[in-house]
Amino acid sequence: MLQDSSFWVLVAFVIFFGFLFYLKVPGQLAKSLDERAEKIKRELEEAEKLHREAQHLFAEYQRKQRNAMKEAEEIVAAAQAEAKRIAEAAKADLTASLERRRLQAEQKIAQAEQTALREVRDAAVDMAVNAASTILREKLQGPAAAAQTERAIADVKAKLH
Repeated sequence: MLQDSSFWVLVAFVIFFGFLFYLKVPGQLAKSLDERAEKIKRELEEAEKLHREAQHLFAEYQRKQRNAMKEAEEIVAAAQAEAKRIAEAAKADLTASLERRRLQAEQKIAQAEQTALREVRDAAVDMAVNAASTILREKLQGPAAAAQTERAIADVKAKLH
C-alpha cells in the first residue's frame, strides 16, 4: 500500500484539500464568487435602470419631435393663410386702384369734352356775333343804328354766353 502510487496520489490529494480548507480557500472562493455575483447583479440593475431612462428619454424626444413637426405644420399653414390673405388684399388694392384710375380718366375725358364744347360754343357765339354785327352795320346806318347795334350785340353776347 505504501508502495502503491495510487495511495500516494490519494494522500497528496487529501493533504492538498486539507491545506486548502486550512487556508479557508473554499470560503474565500465562495466569498469572491458571491461578491462577483453581487457586482454583476448591481451592474444588471444599473443597466436596467439606464435602459428605462433611455426608453423614457427616447419617448420624450419622440413626443418633442411630434410636437415640433405639428408646430412646423401649423406655422406653414399660418404662413400660407397669411400669404393668401396678403395676395387677396393686394388684389383688392389693385382692383380699387384700377377703378380709381378709370374714374379719373373718365373725369378727365368728361372735363375735356366740356372744355371742347365750351370752346366750340364760344367760337360759334363769336362767329354769330361777328356775323350779326357785320350784317346789322351794313343794313342799319346812322347814329341811332350804331347804338341799337351795340345794344343788340351786347344782348346776344349775354344770352349766348
